Amino acid sequence: MTLIKSISGIRGTIGGKPGDNLSPIDVVKFTSAYGMQILQRSGKKNPTLVVGRDARISGEMVQNLVMASLQALGINVLNIGLATTPTVEMAVTEAKADGGIILTASHNPKQWNALKLLNEKGEFISDAEGKAMLQIAETDAYIFTDVDSLGKITTDDRFTAMHIRHILNLPLVNVEAIKKANFKVAIDCVNSVGGIAIPQLLKALGVENVIELYCEPNGHFPHNPEPLPEHLTDLSDAVRKNKADVGFTVDPDVDRLAIINEDGSMFGEEYTLVAVADYILRNKKGNTVSNLSSSRALRDVTLQHGGNYSAAAVGEVNVVAEMKRVNAVIGGEGNGGIIYPELHYGRDSLVGIALFLSHLAITGKKCSELRASYPAYEISKNKIELSPSTDVDALLKKVEAKFGAEPNVTVSTIDGVKLDFPTEWVHLRKSNTEPIIRIYAESKSAADANALALKIMDEVKRL
Repeated sequence: MTLIKSISGIRGTIGGKPGDNLSPIDVVKFTSAYGMQILQRSGKKNPTLVVGRDARISGEMVQNLVMASLQALGINVLNIGLATTPTVEMAVTEAKADGGIILTASHNPKQWNALKLLNEKGEFISDAEGKAMLQIAETDAYIFTDVDSLGKITTDDRFTAMHIRHILNLPLVNVEAIKKANFKVAIDCVNSVGGIAIPQLLKALGVENVIELYCEPNGHFPHNPEPLPEHLTDLSDAVRKNKADVGFTVDPDVDRLAIINEDGSMFGEEYTLVAVADYILRNKKGNTVSNLSSSRALRDVTLQHGGNYSAAAVGEVNVVAEMKRVNAVIGGEGNGGIIYPELHYGRDSLVGIALFLSHLAITGKKCSELRASYPAYEISKNKIELSPSTDVDALLKKVEAKFGAEPNVTVSTIDGVKLDFPTEWVHLRKSNTEPIIRIYAESKSAADANALALKIMDEVKRL
């Protein structure tokens, strides 16, 4: 079964049987449930929803199903076509819409697609809203409108330009410094919507010399689309071969940003947020937030600048909630997700590129030199497979009890169990879709991180 129903949206592989995969029937069902929720919450007879998509092969088909379903409920649709996830989020507030649907399976391979659901603020719907939407779908509690009240579809492809314009207007995006630096930049846009938005952004920032890899938005991903080191060899080679100053790559919906140093080495996905936060905090004192599985380096940099760091449960909606609570000036996730609230509360690779290039230009350092200036940590990512009958919550309680009694260990249980030791940490989370525990460990070296992970994994198995 590859249909995953969660509070943040509906994800699955295209084809197969209804209820098992993301079939046309499932697309209509869950779109209609979300549409009913919007009708109830807005109190309007004809609310408006923004719909945009990445360049997946199934995107046009899914988009047509989504728009027709919303029309049938009497909901007006603002179709912005091929657009990044952050562009759709910003379009909701720019158009004063009542919500939005992003059609993207993020970093998943081409056979996947998904409905990601937004509220009227252009942010992902809450836990309570997600559960209510799933209940509507479960009970088929939708009522379609009569022929005289069908929704209307309006098409507008100007929102990428709007998004870029708002980025250029940010005080900390230093276009003059970027132009003066005369950067040579290589990009890998994995043949999705980054290939539309990122060249436009770089041109607007005054970057004239751009080496483009896989910028045709046709949905045929040339490699695994998740921006991890093992998938980025072509970009690393292009950076070295062309003597570029920096390389940028994004996932298919452009909410995760990975950076390649001028020597072809990885900047490190955990350090995308660290570098941008360093730049923000140099210019504006304040607090930062990341999730519990993100690098301690952000905390270190935040404290160096006199701010306070907070950790949130994993998930963008949780990070955003914590950012609002502590009035953070920058936040995000260690997978290359940057949330800059001065622009909007969503992970945004476009603003990440603009802020990183501003930082690089002002410091005058090479990309690798900038990376070397930050605290050095390594993360080890592992999992333990369990039998379906295992009580994972009880098992995590045992881990909490054992290590919570030890000196010099701080325990957090807001999302699984995180054990903070003086110089390293380990985070255990249960999967919501399969009987496994994910174990993330961070230390000063890869060897130490792996050793810590193995120690905890052995203890879990013993328990």
